Amino acid sequence: MKVRIGTRGSRLALAQCSLAEQELYKKIPGIEIERVIVSTHGDRVTDRPLSSLGGAGAFAGDIEKALLEGRIDIAVHSAKDLPAVLRQGLTVRAVLEREDPSEVFIFGSGDPFAAVGTGSIRRRAAFGGLYPQAVFKDIRGNVDTRLRKLREGLYSGIILAAAGLRRLGIFDETVNKRVFSPEELLPAPCQGIIALESRMGELEDILKSVDSEQSHFAFDAERAVMELLGGSCSQPVGAYCKMTPGGPELWVTKDGINKASANGYLSPGELAEQAVKML
Repeated sequence: MKVRIGTRGSRLALAQCSLAEQELYKKIPGIEIERVIVSTHGDRVTDRPLSSLGGAGAFAGDIEKALLEGRIDIAVHSAKDLPAVLRQGLTVRAVLEREDPSEVFIFGSGDPFAAVGTGSIRRRAAFGGLYPQAVFKDIRGNVDTRLRKLREGLYSGIILAAAGLRRLGIFDETVNKRVFSPEELLPAPCQGIIALESRMGELEDILKSVDSEQSHFAFDAERAVMELLGGSCSQPVGAYCKMTPGGPELWVTKDGINKASANGYLSPGELAEQAVKML
């Protein structure tokens, strides 16, 4: 069997695609995989804030279009880049085991709060709540580009996802950093999760074979929060679901600062509803 996998062309996106391919090769002996690079609107337009390009959909939209047009069979996404509502006819049948969902503040040798680079309203609200003295400055670009801009002194510090740094193998190379626990600084919903999207009713058995049940529960719960709160890049919604001895625990915020949590053996949707009601 041969499948075509669509991905963005950044170094991180390719690393995530490799992880998906490795799982498929491991679980489906004899499978043939063709990798297809899809240029997205968010990759092409780098001089405007992401929120002005339609938020996360700026990255996922072109890949979903390739799926619907039959140019690819599986799309590999950073799950946090998926819009709150998938396009009709598409579904996420599998997510890989979650990587570290933490946020990381990487800073230079001077005042770390003088020009903090982030394009995320959520990060501005949450980080600003912890450090009111922080002055924020918009930043665009992939992980490598942002780290280069920090080294060049264009920013005093930048906020990045630990998952990306770990998947690129450079987490330990960043010396001056502060790692925040997910409960301390709530990440974007589904941060650290790789989602495999396909056309409805196709490749279900193949994708199910690489699905992580616990990570998929977190994926569903955190996306339910997005739907309930209207989460997008234009709103500071954060969510994090983890497994505890007392059942799944879901932390949420709708302003980046005030947080609430709910836990228990509930469905992802029920857990999201309870947590949101606590806000």
